[in-house]
Amino acid sequence: MPRPRRPVRFADQSTASIFPLMIHSTTVALPPHEVLERAKRFFAERVPNSAAFAEKQGPQFLVLRGQGGEEIALHAWADPPGKTRVRASTLFFDQALDRFFSTLPLETSVEVV
Repeated sequence: MPRPRRPVRFADQSTASIFPLMIHSTTVALPPHEVLERAKRFFAERVPNSAAFAEKQGPQFLVLRGQGGEEIALHAWADPPGKTRVRASTLFFDQALDRFFSTLPLETSVEVV
């Protein structure tokens, strides 16, 4: 006889365990700093219903914060052959992140896991 299921209590779980984190990665034909600058402009200007703004940034990373505290983290770096790799993660901005990547000169398709 199967055991009855215990109801899920969301207060007992972290947000990441309820909603899986989406990680997007690709290679682009731009220098890393240009990718991060484009991301900053795109999420501030071109996503009107859920804009996100720079909260933290460095030479190879950018963390954007949206309304309600949603976060987008981007990391752009040049790998040894000189190609720019981009990795981004988010819980709720995956559709907007796909739109952002569609504006870049991609050298490989975007992988989402």
